[in-house]
Formats: sequence, structure tokens, C-alpha cells
Amino acid sequence: MTDRDARSQAAAVFDALGIRYEQAFARSAAHRASLDRLSAHLGPHSRVLDVGSGTGRPTAATLAAAGHEVLGVDVSPVMVELAARQVPQASFRCADIRDLPLDEGSFDAVCVYFALLQMSRRDQQAVVRRLVRAVRPSGIVVLATVPLDVDRAEGVFLGQPVRVTSFAEEDFVRMATAAGLTVVSRQSHLFTPAAPGATPEPHLFLHCRRTAG
Repeated sequence: MTDRDARSQAAAVFDALGIRYEQAFARSAAHRASLDRLSAHLGPHSRVLDVGSGTGRPTAATLAAAGHEVLGVDVSPVMVELAARQVPQASFRCADIRDLPLDEGSFDAVCVYFALLQMSRRDQQAVVRRLVRAVRPSGIVVLATVPLDVDRAEGVFLGQPVRVTSFAEEDFVRMATAAGLTVVSRQSHLFTPAAPGATPEPHLFLHCRRTAG
């Protein structure tokens, strides 16, 4: 499968899921705790980039309600349409973060909640490096993933066939550090999506700062 095929598949998966994705993951207490921690460390009216913004809830909705300027980016047109309707206080763009121009230091914070899993490891590393450069010095980067040592593993996600690539937990932390981040907080949880037949999955949340220099 080429990178272009993988990008098309990711868009198709989330177009098909639509609001069901939000319904399956909306009750994640760990995700909301991560957002609370992020909000507590943001100054007033911060500029935040939400990568893989999905339906806009809970991430963009929480941050916009706190008065921050939020730009959500998602590869799925259906998700972007839902997010624009559900969170009119934020802005959303249908784009692949790998292709989106990002100015150096243009955001106070960037959050990436589970948006890397359908990218190759090489692309995940490259994207995180780009996002680090997009935050101001000492700016905040939040990364959340499913920490498993898998490479293009075939599976079913909420009824949709997917190929998933990820890193084992320590490798993911090393990837973040190598990209120019200092890990400030690291939390691991098990979460079971609210969907028929769902099983517990590990979730890893890293709260980081752009390393000075």
C-alpha cells in the first residue's frame, strides 16, 4: 500500500464512522483529564492546533469554550463538516497534516489525540518534528496514542477495516524526545470504547514542552 493509498483509507474510515467515533470515545476520563491539564497551562486566548480534530468534541469544543483560538485539521471531510457544525467557535480545515504549511512558532500549543495511528512510523516521526517547530519556544505539545509495537497491522476499528502502525511505549517516548520535546507528564490508561464487541485498549498521554534551543 502506498502512502497515498493509506491517506485515502484513513479519510474513508472516518468518513464512514462519522458521529459514531465520538460516541465510542466521548466518555474517556483520561482524555478529558488531559484536556484539563492542557487548559491549566495555557495562557488566555492561546492559539492551539488540534491535529486529527474529528467531530470537534471533546478537544476543540473544550478549548474553544475556554476562550482559546482553535484550528482543527482533519483528513476526513465528514468529520470536518460535523466539527464545524458542533463547534462553531473554532475553525476547521480538511487537510492532511503532512501537507499543511505550518509557520515556525505560530502556535502556543499543539495537540494530537490518536491521529498518528494510520501513518507510517517514518511519517509519524516527521509529523511530530514539524509540529514541534510549529509551537513557540517552550510551547506545549500533547501526544496521545495506542502504545503497541505494530507496523501496518490489519484490524477492525468500530466495524471498519484499518491498518494500524504504532510504537511501543518507550519507543514512542524516545521518538517525542528525539523530535525536540521534553516530556513533562506521562499517563497510561486502559479504555474500552462504548461500542459492541469493543475490548480494552491501552492509551498513552504525553504532555510535553518544546525543548529550548
